[in-house]
Amino acid sequence: MSALRWAVAAVVIDQRGQVLLCRRSGGVRRWALPGGRPRRDESPLTAAVRAIRAETGWEVDLVDLVGLYRLGAAAPPPPAGHCGVPTEVLVHVFRARIRTDHPPAAPPGGCHLAWHPPDALPATLTPTTRAALADALAGRSGVLREPPPETDRTTEPEPIGGTDPTGGTDPTGAAEPTGSAVTPGQRLAGELPTSNR
Repeated sequence: MSALRWAVAAVVIDQRGQVLLCRRSGGVRRWALPGGRPRRDESPLTAAVRAIRAETGWEVDLVDLVGLYRLGAAAPPPPAGHCGVPTEVLVHVFRARIRTDHPPAAPPGGCHLAWHPPDALPATLTPTTRAALADALAGRSGVLREPPPETDRTTEPEPIGGTDPTGGTDPTGAAEPTGSAVTPGQRLAGELPTSNR
């Protein structure tokens, strides 16, 4: 059993159709979606709007839920003599539009923000960012995605958090999307249909 944490992020799109990404100035320099962690008693919707404003300076309107993305599926047991519960993160990724042409507030330091055309995204995206962008740009909503069992989560976990002390963006991850997407009403191979008796 593992501890479950929640996080929020958004595929923020401007009037030209470009996507806003964030890359931290230190550590592994991968691009990620803006977002963070919800505060106590804060809904994912409220948390996403607040975290994006705090991290990027942009006011956004959430359009819909792209999907839920699970991180930290497989973790090794703690070393002998250490206790701890592996942490799993469930990220609510929304589709969002900016409200104005310019951010009303300056973003805090530590995160490099840039707009990218969908057909020219950076190669160094986090796994969640790559998967969520693929789903959002394909017009999918309500996706459930988790990393496949063979994914090695022990070498470089994809933490959620950034310059915002309450959460923020994490720019670590791999070059390929992880997991398989299951949209509402879609069955996985080998899954039996359910009856409505």
